[in-house]
Amino acid sequence: MTTRKTLLEYFNYRIPESLREEWDNDGAMVMCEDARVSRVLVTLDVTDEAVDHAAANGFDLIISHHPLIFHPLRGVTDPRIAKLIRSKIAVFSFHTRLDAVRGGVNDTLCDALGLTDVRECGMMRLGEFEKELTHGEFASLLKERLGCKKITCVERVPYVRKLAVLGGDGKDLYEEAAASGADTYLTGSMSYNSMTDAAFGGISVYEAGHYETEFPVCRAICDMTAEFDPSLCCEVFASNRIKTL
Repeated sequence: MTTRKTLLEYFNYRIPESLREEWDNDGAMVMCEDARVSRVLVTLDVTDEAVDHAAANGFDLIISHHPLIFHPLRGVTDPRIAKLIRSKIAVFSFHTRLDAVRGGVNDTLCDALGLTDVRECGMMRLGEFEKELTHGEFASLLKERLGCKKITCVERVPYVRKLAVLGGDGKDLYEEAAASGADTYLTGSMSYNSMTDAAFGGISVYEAGHYETEFPVCRAICDMTAEFDPSLCCEVFASNRIKTL
């Protein structure tokens, strides 16, 4: 029988706590009781819509990428947390260690784009396309594979072949991307200043959406869950609230 405790122990083994950044908070956000798990909802964000969906459809556990609780709480005033406790729904969140782990956010992003010869550069990944792509072809690939509605870029090299990848907020690692030998850097979100500065490194830079570059990992979490217990029902919930008008 799979319980919340045994499943958390598995994920702590599969996604080691040693990979977590020092400033991060993840793991068991809401544990409730150590009851049996039969239905798991996987999402990037524990939004109120995700909580409502879990409660209405008999889910025992929510697994998210972004932490439900990031800063210390002075009291349980968040209605999401109160509803989770009332509904006896546990929450596990795996943040930066899911970015870094093999098979996590950045590897699933590479898989979604069809990159080959992928290797680790810290948290970032470096891979290659089989042939050079024009910037138009690369933008079309991002829209097709990731569902990007908006793409922002700085074109410094006339093609895309060797790609440095970091899902989510990658503004702090553009120097590492430039030093990696990549001709192009893909991330989810960057500030205006960091994107402008990154272009000085001589590589093209693409911003394809924080949500869009991380969402592929949700299916990977379902796959990890099935590896531990194939009998568990696992569903992916799309939590993106941000619209492009």
